[in-house]
Amino acid sequence: MNGETASLRIRGSEISLGVRAATLGQDVVDVSSLVANDIFTFDPGFVSTAACTSALTYIDGDAGVLLHRGYKIEDLAAQSNQLEVAYLLLTGELPTALEFDAFRRAVLACRDLPAGLYDVCRALPKDTHPMAMLNTLCAALSAFEEIDIDMQDESARREVAIKLIAKMPTLVAMALRHQAGKNLTEPDAKLDYTDNFLAMVFGETPVPVVVDAMERILVLHADHEQNASTSTVRLAGSTGTNPYAAISAGIAALWGPSHGGANEAVLEMLEEIGDIQHIETFLARAQDANDAFKLMGFGHRVYKNYDPRAAILRTSCHEVLESLDSAGNPLLRLAQALEARALEDDYFIRRKLFPNVDFYSGIILRAIGIPSSAFTTIFALGRIVGWIAQWNEMHRENLKIGRPRQLYLGPGPRSFVAMPDRA
Repeated sequence: MNGETASLRIRGSEISLGVRAATLGQDVVDVSSLVANDIFTFDPGFVSTAACTSALTYIDGDAGVLLHRGYKIEDLAAQSNQLEVAYLLLTGELPTALEFDAFRRAVLACRDLPAGLYDVCRALPKDTHPMAMLNTLCAALSAFEEIDIDMQDESARREVAIKLIAKMPTLVAMALRHQAGKNLTEPDAKLDYTDNFLAMVFGETPVPVVVDAMERILVLHADHEQNASTSTVRLAGSTGTNPYAAISAGIAALWGPSHGGANEAVLEMLEEIGDIQHIETFLARAQDANDAFKLMGFGHRVYKNYDPRAAILRTSCHEVLESLDSAGNPLLRLAQALEARALEDDYFIRRKLFPNVDFYSGIILRAIGIPSSAFTTIFALGRIVGWIAQWNEMHRENLKIGRPRQLYLGPGPRSFVAMPDRA
């Protein structure tokens, strides 16, 4: 508490509420004591509610700022990699060379999956959506791993965090290979984290520009504060369930088109637009309240400025397509023209609908050969480090089971009428 208070007048009484100060961003009114007065707050979508404290990630949506443990996402994307970001989120500090080497070795030593999990994957129909496969495989992993861990034991939580960070690339690669009707591949001990993932997916060592682009995508998706999937991981984790189940719940939440599935929707939108000459028609449709068409990849629940992650991926997109001489270039030109035209349009300017991270990530993934149905699995691969860091952080605190309240609008008490007597 910072000494400030807020007052709530209701039912003829005044209730004093403490104010908790943030390091950065908005202070919050602590309403946790309202339940003692038989009062709840109403906040659909939790847009004005801080459900936890966290020291991991800070977002200033108006300024377009994203920090992990105080470090700018631009610096991490340019100078770091996914494993270093994972260490940072888990421990709070960037590693020394010796610390990073030990952490990296620990992760790479845990990449293999139990043989029985390959049987689980083969049993799934090949036309199963990759996110359904990933969800199934992550949950099934708990059948082969030790799940009865002491949640208050820091070393036990760190061990399971390393396992999940290590195995997620193998799980995602397994799902993509199975979808493609190809033999399931195992990790290559000679390769590192990201290049090994790409090698497992495509069956060959990837070129550096593709590895760099994928590394950047993973870092940019590592964590993003209390979004829907992260909040789901925390809510599931608050019950004391095993971490594989909590992460599986996060994967399910991420699947939605309004969350992790948005980059797939961007590709579908660009293909629907088809050509630069059709942009004006579709921009007009996006502004028509009676038209179902939506401009995907623009706007964000938090950012009211240019998403800093989108600016980074815009550059990466150019690098990948130019290097691969990809057939995706027409889509890039269309995306660039659409972005430029939308940013000149007063309708989008007034509503602060700027490109977000999904706008360019789908084009990059398409160019390197990831099928659009699997785009969200790549998002999950990046976000695993944030999910498990959030899960780890919540267990350091005095854990309370999540229990949102509701505003009941149903009927009052009614007398039961036997079926023969019902009209």
